[in-house]
Amino acid sequence: MNMTRIAIAAALSALLSFSLVAPATASRVFNPDTNTWEDASAVRAKSKRCSPIARQMVDYETKLRPGTIVVETSERRLYLVLDNGKAMKYGIGVGRDGFRWSGQHKLTRMAEWPGWTPPAAMRKRVPDLPAYMPGGPDNPLGARALYIGSTLYRIHGTSEPWTIGQAVSSGCIRLTNEDVTDLYERVRVGALVVVHQ
Repeated sequence: MNMTRIAIAAALSALLSFSLVAPATASRVFNPDTNTWEDASAVRAKSKRCSPIARQMVDYETKLRPGTIVVETSERRLYLVLDNGKAMKYGIGVGRDGFRWSGQHKLTRMAEWPGWTPPAAMRKRVPDLPAYMPGGPDNPLGARALYIGSTLYRIHGTSEPWTIGQAVSSGCIRLTNEDVTDLYERVRVGALVVVHQ
C-alpha cells in the first residue's frame, strides 16, 4: 500500500514539475485591421464578453427579389430580402474611412472555414505574415466567406465579434461567425449583392 502511494506521489510530482517548466504555446491570430498578431486566448476571452447586434426578422418593402443581399454601410446592417415584404437583418462591420465602396455584384463563390491569402501589399507591410493561412477559428475570414463578383471583397465571419457595428475593415463586410453561418445557409451562388454607402 505504501509503495502505491509513493508511486502516485512521484508521478504527480513529475507531472506538476513538467507543467511548470513547459513553455506556453498559445497560438496567435492576425488582425488585418491593425496589421498585428494578437494572442488567440485573449481574443477568445474578449469575444465571450461582447454583446453582438442580434439578427432579427424585419419588415422590408423592396422590389428586389428574395435572396438578394443589401448592405447598408452607413447603417452598419445587412438585409437578406425574403418573401412577403420581410428581410433578415444582421449587424455588420464595414470598411473604415477610405475603404468603403458601393455597387452591385453577384455572389461568385461560397466557402466554409475558408483559407486566406493575404494581399501582396499587406504582406509587404507585415513581413512575418504567411503567404497563406488555412481555414479555422483563428483565421480572419471566420466560419464562412461569400465572395463578391470579381472584387477582392467578401462577406465573411470574424473571430472578433466586438467589431460588429464599427467601421473596421479594408472593405470586406464582416458578421459574427454565427450570423455568417446563418446567412450562408439562406443564400446561393449567383445571388445579387447591393452595397449602398
